Amino acid sequence: MSVEFKNYYDVLGVAPNASDAEIKNAFRNLARKYHPDVAKNKIGAENKFKEINEANEVLSDPEKRQKYDELGANWNHPERQTAPPHGGFGGGYEDASEFHFDGTGFSDFFEQFFGSRGRPSGGFGRVWQNSTEGEAAAQRGQDIEGDILVTLDEVLHGSARTIRLQRTDPRTGQSSTQILRVKIPPGVQEAQLIRLAGKGQEGTGGGDSGHLYLRVKFAKHPEFRVRNANLYYDLELSPWEAVLGATIHIPTLDGTVALRIPPGTVAEREFRLRGKGLPTGNGTRGDLHAIVSIQVPSHLTTEQKVLWEQLATKSTFNPRRNS
Repeated sequence: MSVEFKNYYDVLGVAPNASDAEIKNAFRNLARKYHPDVAKNKIGAENKFKEINEANEVLSDPEKRQKYDELGANWNHPERQTAPPHGGFGGGYEDASEFHFDGTGFSDFFEQFFGSRGRPSGGFGRVWQNSTEGEAAAQRGQDIEGDILVTLDEVLHGSARTIRLQRTDPRTGQSSTQILRVKIPPGVQEAQLIRLAGKGQEGTGGGDSGHLYLRVKFAKHPEFRVRNANLYYDLELSPWEAVLGATIHIPTLDGTVALRIPPGTVAEREFRLRGKGLPTGNGTRGDLHAIVSIQVPSHLTTEQKVLWEQLATKSTFNPRRNS
């Protein structure tokens, strides 16, 4: 099966020399637009959201981005076209099948060059059984591994996903496809392996089949950062909201909630919303931490500028003077 090159810069709508900040802003804007929770066209938005996440997964990581840029420059070279997949599908088995996934949230291109596909997951190799002379020893099939993109909503509630696993026999060139049901449990952890028993490489000589392991990768959320079971949200306030106080509606995984901002709130102050994070695994949930940043208007009308100048004249506040 040929692998289609993915132009991640085009996916995010940024130039190849885009800064880290430009990539971050492009991802956030697109993710907010296509997040399945808010988009009207759920199916189309879900596919676009996965594509955006994949591009961000590579371009927001300096090491992956460097590898991608080097790969792009050599994509049409013959030696690049015939290079073995990341980790090697066979993992040392010359007659190992080639595997392709659909429905995991990652493209074949990502899996081949940046994912887990083909990495041995442990527990494979030869299984020697009692045999008479001339009988082939049983060999257990190789475990195979891939990645699966999991949204924070799935982490919170769990889900059941359908994926397609296509196998290509290198000896015959024939392909077969299996439809597999993957259960994602609530509280699943980043990098956790979900096992599908017996869905890996077929054994030989009567040996058991290996297993399929799907390594969980959290989809980047346009609003929240994840740290263990806690979520972190950038709470942007205007200067007057910080000075005078306000009631702000902020997003959570359970819907929007009202948060009271007291007068005199300073930048980097942290508000904790208990139990609004991810499952901890013991029946409780982590917290949502809202971290304050104060934003100033970048453009002023003539009238607004006059008002700010009046405030500057009348105010006795001096942030460089110890109070």
